Amino acid sequence: MLLKKFRIFVALACGFVLFLLLGVHLTVKADGDTVYVIPIEETVEKGLAKFLERSFQEAEDMNAKHIILDINTPGGAVDAVLDMADTIHNSDIPVTAYVNRRALSAGAYLALNADDIYMAPGGKMGAAAIIDTQGNAADKKSESLWLAEMEDAAKKNGRDPKYALAMADADVDAKEVGAPKGELLTLSPDKALEVGYSEGTASSLDDLLKKLNLKDVKIERAEVSFAEKVARFITHPVVIPILLSIGSLGLIVELYSPGFGIPGFMGLSALLLFFYGHLVAGLAGMETILLFAAGIILIILEIFLPGGIAGIAGLIAIVSSLFLASGSFKVMAVSILIATAVSIAAAILLTRVLGKRMKFFKKLILTDSTSTESGYVSNESRHDLIGKTGVTYTPLRPSGTVIIGDERLDVVSEGSFTAKDKKVKVVKVEGSRIVVREL
Repeated sequence: MLLKKFRIFVALACGFVLFLLLGVHLTVKADGDTVYVIPIEETVEKGLAKFLERSFQEAEDMNAKHIILDINTPGGAVDAVLDMADTIHNSDIPVTAYVNRRALSAGAYLALNADDIYMAPGGKMGAAAIIDTQGNAADKKSESLWLAEMEDAAKKNGRDPKYALAMADADVDAKEVGAPKGELLTLSPDKALEVGYSEGTASSLDDLLKKLNLKDVKIERAEVSFAEKVARFITHPVVIPILLSIGSLGLIVELYSPGFGIPGFMGLSALLLFFYGHLVAGLAGMETILLFAAGIILIILEIFLPGGIAGIAGLIAIVSSLFLASGSFKVMAVSILIATAVSIAAAILLTRVLGKRMKFFKKLILTDSTSTESGYVSNESRHDLIGKTGVTYTPLRPSGTVIIGDERLDVVSEGSFTAKDKKVKVVKVEGSRIVVREL
């Protein structure tokens, strides 16, 4: 049964990965003057960072004349946007950030790293205070690093760093642009132009191209591939614990049910999605997946090998692979704790509550038990021997063998040594334990 389930696991894994590989984006070659437009939308996370890196490489491959970042984001992960800033700095192609509605938090930092900034009418840029995953203020060390990054991003392009700091630190006074001490700075198009944080306002992409003197150019847009869409969704900090919970819960339910069914498929799919998304996002390598597979194999071997070493090693391998695949140790630690708590609660619910009350779960959980009343006998009862006598076939120290009638039986003495060829009497029978006394 276990071998069959393992074969099903391998088949599903291969099929699932082949299916997702169909979404890999193919690079488009272009000739002549080309402007490459890259959308920066929704939450900033590692998947978006990988998409930006791939898009910049495509722009370089097609000898693009200019790159425009079409930004509309509420912000996101600091580590991801720092990687995105490095991608911008490593490119020799001029980059313009077009704040098409909102560039908040990490989005504001990303815009500051561009060579030029243009804003759409009604656009907003700022509100870049750093917070943790629970929405609380980050620790002093993280805050200090973020403020230094915001300041450097402004200085690199000749902008007054005071306003970048005012976006990230409410203690910086920028009342001349509507952000007195105690409030974070968010710039409108007019205010951004006033303080030198914008080169102008553009009502559309065509209007922006005119302001950049980019005429008679071919526009290429970076398209998010299906695989990258999956990766962006999966690497979100909220989705990770959900996937791990579904994965562990599905496998636990599968252990309680015969054959291989929907719970096992859901569990395996969730885990495969987790690793595939992190692989596409550049967070995990094949070595991470191999480590996870080795952990699964070790846990299966634990069923056949005594000692518990294989099971412990397998558990360590699985947990290590999850941490290696994660871009954040803290996010992964919280996700694993949540998944563990959900799994324990689900196991208790299935075995103690639903397994006794609902017919559907009774089919999933084995509730039969063996008993003497049902006709099951684990050991033959020999109460008929009580009072019978025999002769010791071997010395009893205190266990040994006696001959009673035509039977050779394993017995124990009442505690004292009994030599060979001594007459004994059966005084007690406890299950398979027969107690004799020397006569």
